Amino acid sequence: MQTKRTAIFGFLAALSTPSLLAKTDAPAAPEKIQIALLLDTSNSMDGLIDQARTQLWKVVNTFTEARRNGVAPVVEVALFEYGNNSLDAANGYIRLVEPLGRDLDQLSGDLFALRTNGGEEYCGAVIRRALGDLKWDDSAATYKAIFIAGNEPFTQGDTGAKQACRDALSKHVVVNTIHCGSREAGVAGSWNDGAALAGGKFMVIDQDRAVAHIDAPQDAEISRLSQELNKTYIGYGANWKASAANQSRADHDASANAAAGADVQRAIAKASSNYSNTTWDLVDAMRAKTVDPATIPASELPDSWREIAPEDRAAHIEEAAKERDALQAKIVALNKEREAVVAAEVAKQPSTGGQTLDQALAAAAREQAAALGYSFGK
Repeated sequence: MQTKRTAIFGFLAALSTPSLLAKTDAPAAPEKIQIALLLDTSNSMDGLIDQARTQLWKVVNTFTEARRNGVAPVVEVALFEYGNNSLDAANGYIRLVEPLGRDLDQLSGDLFALRTNGGEEYCGAVIRRALGDLKWDDSAATYKAIFIAGNEPFTQGDTGAKQACRDALSKHVVVNTIHCGSREAGVAGSWNDGAALAGGKFMVIDQDRAVAHIDAPQDAEISRLSQELNKTYIGYGANWKASAANQSRADHDASANAAAGADVQRAIAKASSNYSNTTWDLVDAMRAKTVDPATIPASELPDSWREIAPEDRAAHIEEAAKERDALQAKIVALNKEREAVVAAEVAKQPSTGGQTLDQALAAAAREQAAALGYSFGK
C-alpha cells in the first residue's frame, strides 16, 4: 500500500533519536519505480506461477541498490491475472489481484493463492485494464513498466493488443512481453510486436524450468536473522494482527521454497528499504512520519504495550529500531559474502540455456531503469 505522508507531529521535533528519523531513504517526493505483473493463469501456466511465487523476492531485490541522484526509489508492484476460466467472462477473464503498492507480504500471499484453469488469454484487454485501473505516477521520468507473460497469441480477443501497447507508450509505460515457449512461437504470436510498439523488450522463458539455487554457507544464518527481524515489529491499528499474520505466512511460504532460494531472497528483501510496513508497524510508521504513537488507543496496540505510558512509547520504538538496524546490517554483510561465493560457483558452471521469469524481468528492468538515470551497485 502507498505510504500516506502527513504533517510531522510536534513530539518529533523534540525527539533526539537521529537513527530512527535518518533511516528513511526517500525524500518528501520520493523516486518511484512502478511495475505491473500481468500473469496468464490458464491451465498450461502452473510453471510460470511457481516461478513468480518463489522468485518475487529476488525480483524486488533487483532494486535494493538502485539509486538516482543519490536517492533510493520506492518500489511499487501490482498484479493482474488473466486467461482463467474461473474468472468472470463478462470481465474478459481478467482480475486485478493487487493494485500498485508496497505490501509485499500481501502480494506474496496473493501469488500463492493463484490457481490455473483453462481460459481465453486476451493480452490487449489486460494491458488496457492495467493502464486504466492502476495509479501510475504522472512523471515521465518515473520508471513505469508492465511485464506481461503468457503463451497464446498476443493478439487474441476483441481489444487490439497492438493499440493498447501504443497507448501505454504514450503514457510513458513500457510494456515488456514474456512468451512462455520458443522464440519462434513468440514471434509467430506477435509477442515481439507488442514490445516493439511500447518501447519494451521481447523475451522468452522456459516456464517449466526449475529455478536453480546455489547454496552458500551464509544461507542458514541469513534465514535465522530474518526470523529475528520479526521480533522488532510493533503492531498498531485495528488490523495489525492480520498484517503480522501475513508476514508470518510469507516467511513460511518462502521457507517451503528454500530449494529455489526464496527464503534467503526474502530475508535480503526484509533487510532493505523496499520492505516497508508503515500501515501496521510503528517503527516503519515513525520513520515515515505518518503516526504519533502517543495518540494511538491502547486497545490498538499489542498487550505488552498497553501498560507503557503514551509519552514513553517513542523511546521504546527507538530501541526496536536500533535492534532492527543491527539485524539488517548483519544480513547485508552476510549477503555480500554470499554473493561472492555464488559468483565463484556460477563461473564454474556451464550455461543451462533458457532463462526463468526472474532472470528475464530483472535484466530488462535494470536496463530500462538505467536508461532513465538509475545506477545499480552491481
